[in-house]
Amino acid sequence: MKLFIYHEKQCDPKRCTALKMGKLNYASIITNVKKVPRNAILLNPYSEKTVSIEDRDIIEKYGILGLDCSWKQAEVVFKKTNAKNQRVLPFLIAANPVNYGKPCKLTTLEAIVATLYIANYKNEALSLLDGFKWANTFIEVNKELLEKYCGKTSEEIIRIQNEILNTTRNR
Repeated sequence: MKLFIYHEKQCDPKRCTALKMGKLNYASIITNVKKVPRNAILLNPYSEKTVSIEDRDIIEKYGILGLDCSWKQAEVVFKKTNAKNQRVLPFLIAANPVNYGKPCKLTTLEAIVATLYIANYKNEALSLLDGFKWANTFIEVNKELLEKYCGKTSEEIIRIQNEILNTTRNR
């Protein structure tokens, strides 16, 4: 599995899941935006299309690209790239020590794990958890959601997500 991370050097290197993924040889770290693979699935919280089973061919051929930057700078950083396969993740809950319990505030590791899981690469997703003490918690917290999204089309995932969010609001 080809995993790439464009790293903007805007975080605490001791807590950075992206850098640790690089050290563990789980992903290639890229620091020059011009070297970002254009055809990989780019995880972008501002994209209109959600990642889905429909992305398997792109993932197999070109890989997944995560952008590691400050949430405050994210919109600017995403505009720098010219990646053509940009995808958003559906509603998930962060389980990392910094943003635990916050909706959609995932680390780069959590985002890539979720992408692989949703595209039905569960074994590959779970193998990335090794080396991160808290990472299994991400799967535990989101197991029901990940299972609902896994193997579904983008359209189906949006429908499932909207049902979940409507049910949550009505409680």
